[in-house]
Amino acid sequence: MSSKQLKEAFIRNLNGTSITEISSGLGVTTLSILFRGLLFISLRRKTSVISKSWIGDFFIDYILLVLPLVLSCTIFCDALHIVLLCIVALCLVLFYLISTKRNKSIKASLHSICQSFLNAHVGNGTVPAVTTLRVSLNVLTAVSILGVDFPIFPRRYAKTETYGTGVMDIGVGCFIFGNALVSPEARTQERVECSHFFRVKKQVLSVWPLIVLGLARLISVKAIDYQEHVTEYGVHWNFFFTLAIVRVLSSLLLSLVPPQRIWFGAATIIVGYQLFLEVTDLKSFLLYGSDGQGTRVGFLNANREGIFSVIGYVGIYMIGVQVGLYVLKKRILVKEWIGAICSLVLLSSVLFISIIVFEIYVEPVSRRMANLPFCIWIVGQCVAWLCSFLICDLILAFAEYMTPGSYVPSTWNIHNSSHPSIKRVTLTKDPKKEAHQCLIEAINRNQLLYFLVANLLTGIVNMTIDTMHSSSLFSLFMLVFYMFSNCLIVYLLHIRNISVKFW
Repeated sequence: MSSKQLKEAFIRNLNGTSITEISSGLGVTTLSILFRGLLFISLRRKTSVISKSWIGDFFIDYILLVLPLVLSCTIFCDALHIVLLCIVALCLVLFYLISTKRNKSIKASLHSICQSFLNAHVGNGTVPAVTTLRVSLNVLTAVSILGVDFPIFPRRYAKTETYGTGVMDIGVGCFIFGNALVSPEARTQERVECSHFFRVKKQVLSVWPLIVLGLARLISVKAIDYQEHVTEYGVHWNFFFTLAIVRVLSSLLLSLVPPQRIWFGAATIIVGYQLFLEVTDLKSFLLYGSDGQGTRVGFLNANREGIFSVIGYVGIYMIGVQVGLYVLKKRILVKEWIGAICSLVLLSSVLFISIIVFEIYVEPVSRRMANLPFCIWIVGQCVAWLCSFLICDLILAFAEYMTPGSYVPSTWNIHNSSHPSIKRVTLTKDPKKEAHQCLIEAINRNQLLYFLVANLLTGIVNMTIDTMHSSSLFSLFMLVFYMFSNCLIVYLLHIRNISVKFW
């Protein structure tokens, strides 16, 4: 077998892992952000800054936010529960220290502070948790696309062949859900009515970079004979084409559906698609081709997974818009956000229960077909992940509330205090500048560039190194250095106020 065939075999015919393990891995990202925030609040109680230079800020964020994710996907993958317990323990210790300092400076009971906190104002019209989710997904994707080529990356985390749930299976679905959360349809409470032609034309013009990137990837992969997982999208299809087509089709459908009925339209699409899989030969065609032998002759046969999975992804996008309309709804008080979080927790719980039911009575999750169980899993996983970030932000907001003068970039901050014992302290460092030196903000500023650089570096590593036979120590070093380089590039652009966008 050639080197290309060996690498393709290395990432094929896999069955994934449990949804519980995937959720635990995603929990590492949330707890890392919580620990970072509590550490900042604890240390900035007496000093306004932790580091006096952007280099120090970058290293701190990289070590606290990115390194734990790299380690949890490699050497600590078999001890995720221990990792989670350790981070939780550290967070509890820091919260206790913050509470102790509060007792020395604020003469009020914890109950009294909690009551006033419920009526405190948070945010400035934005929802940091949405940004954090999209950035965390980018980081997880960057780790996975190179990590999967090394033996140190668990095979159960890689993309499944036909049925199952792997860490990498959530990638495109979560990207589509994350894009829907911040889409124009989700950010506009009262959508402007316009013709179908105008809406489609506008989306076609806005997605041309994705089409160009898709063509560039297709040409480059074929030109250098790079290894491919054909059953993921097909021979010619790829991630960028899926994103572009989903945005255009979803925009057209959303122009026909009133905002309060988006969920119904999405459910109709996903359930209808599943019915077609069950009562027609579509499922057999997607899995085995028109001749039943896995043929790839003809454009439709060659790209059947990529083309037909778009249907499921359109449903995910529309549900993401519905969730975005709810999450981005204007809320001022902490207690309003607590109510919203409870509703989202209930939704995610119902969806996870539904996955179990549908896997028993319909069929298992299949990323390859983007079937009904897959769509439910992606939406449930994304909503649960978003909830975890919202809860994290509330905990950090409460810690800030007890520690006047503290500030954590990329999270909520309290704008007023109704408690007489708590006085807001003017920060000695501009919050905008603090956010400016934040890795989350840096990646968010150039998300597409971050993803492209990760893909480019992954290709370079694969063409220069025998990843399949690398030792664990060397593999870990390469992943850490690769992620460091990727993050450093967007961080340097960010501190220079450079946004790489030419469309």
